Amino acid sequence: MQTEAIGRALDGPASDAVPGVFPAVRPRRRSRRAVFLTWLRKTHLYVGLWGAVLGLLFGATGILLNHRSVMKIPVEKAILRTAQLPLPAQPIGSAEQMADWLRQELKFTAQQVTQVRAQPASVIVWADREVRQPERWGVSLQSPQRGVNAEYFVGNHFVKLDQVDATPIGTLTRLHMSVGVSAFWVLLSDTIASSLILLSITGLLLWTELHTLRTAAAMTSVAALAASGWFLWSI
Repeated sequence: MQTEAIGRALDGPASDAVPGVFPAVRPRRRSRRAVFLTWLRKTHLYVGLWGAVLGLLFGATGILLNHRSVMKIPVEKAILRTAQLPLPAQPIGSAEQMADWLRQELKFTAQQVTQVRAQPASVIVWADREVRQPERWGVSLQSPQRGVNAEYFVGNHFVKLDQVDATPIGTLTRLHMSVGVSAFWVLLSDTIASSLILLSITGLLLWTELHTLRTAAAMTSVAALAASGWFLWSI
């Protein structure tokens, strides 16, 4: 008995390990770079999903705008409607007042009055004669579905109106160019543009995987492109 006790003391404490069962391995802690890349990948995915929703619409209308003359796409109706609108009973004293009156009369919003201009009276040459032209006012009202250009010479009793109605494709192209749209549509378009910028940044970071050499190469390329664009713009 004494001999067995001495042997156990020399062998050390008995192990609690069960035969055939391996001890549990403690999971390795992920580095901060790996956690950041995972978050960046998810951000890139969801931003790309949002950008794809209206990116298809903007891309399709962009192609139509680039090739509408070659493909002979009816962006606007061929029939131009012209009318003469009598002036109201109360006098109109300026081009701005006429623009406000036309906006209410033709059911446009304040944001859809895109241009108001006043050309002072002048003397022009017409058929080898000098003719005095009275002051001329012009107002342009635009919406995604139609456009109206108004012309008025001070002293007349009517306003000349030229209206062009857009086809469905024309409406999409006018939405693409934000013609006569509301502030909500402008904000929505800005989110699409911002998502494209964010997609470019996150795509570059995912490609570099935050390695020093790749990051330096990406930053150098972006700086070179920016410098080239600035140089071409300044010419």
